[in-house]
Amino acid sequence: MNLRRLKAIAKKEFLHVLRDPRSLMMGIGMPMMLLFLFGYALTMDLDRVPLAVWDQSQSVESREFISRFSGSRYFDLRISTDNYRQIEQAIDRREALIALVIPADFARRLTRGETAVVQTVVDGSDPNTATIALGYADATALAFSRQVAVNQMQRAGLKLKLPALELRPRVWFNTDMVSRNFIFPGLIAVVMMIMAAILTSLCMAREWETGTMEQLIVTPVTATELIFGKLAPYFCIGMLDLLLCVGVGEFVFDVPLRGSHWLLAPLSMLFLFGALSFGMLLSIITKSQLLASQLGLVTTILPAFLLSGFIFPIE
Repeated sequence: MNLRRLKAIAKKEFLHVLRDPRSLMMGIGMPMMLLFLFGYALTMDLDRVPLAVWDQSQSVESREFISRFSGSRYFDLRISTDNYRQIEQAIDRREALIALVIPADFARRLTRGETAVVQTVVDGSDPNTATIALGYADATALAFSRQVAVNQMQRAGLKLKLPALELRPRVWFNTDMVSRNFIFPGLIAVVMMIMAAILTSLCMAREWETGTMEQLIVTPVTATELIFGKLAPYFCIGMLDLLLCVGVGEFVFDVPLRGSHWLLAPLSMLFLFGALSFGMLLSIITKSQLLASQLGLVTTILPAFLLSGFIFPIE
């Protein structure tokens, strides 16, 4: 492999990229756009769940129970109703995700030491969101129930140390349990995969469509020199994108960079080289920019999102 000829091919491809605004936009602008778009839009955290309440008891106990929800960062009390029809309308209109129906005998049952039943109505059209919201509601109701039990024992002159059992969790790797810390590193890899495959899927096909491939064939340039020369500019662009993505993640989205930086660099180079080579393979096989770009999108976006473990576990 002649280094001089390889540098000439790489220089030719560099000049093409620099003189083509679309290539620059696709190489640098598109990864940044995808990163910001998915970084802000793609989240699994559920905060400020819209809440509707129908308080039939209108007692001190029921108001204290409601305050447990309204004072929590997980719920946002939007609507106070006085009939069931308004609850149905609020959920149908997406004004509330979950609703509490407090019965008229709520305070009386608590005073007697009986179990007070509060109906929880939840919008189950999105099962994952509904499950999380119900978990928040159960935890809030359990905390209130525990406080009621403690108060009743104190009034009866009983001394009981509660709780009898207490779990003290310790979370590793994502202490705040913020989904962005889990999603964003994988998002960088997905964006790099899509960008690299699409960019290189066009470079060889462009030579065939413009008729310059015949000119390259008659030159002393070997196939290996041509391929590596074509890959070189996009490899540099990909590494620049990687630095920008890591910087955006750390300084814009507050996703900390942990682990070995020296290990991240060679592994990223290996990953990027594989993605670029895959795009090059598509470009060589199809010999059409349109077909190559379509195949690049289909064969990278769906596997990267659904089959990589990025969002859903592979198991």
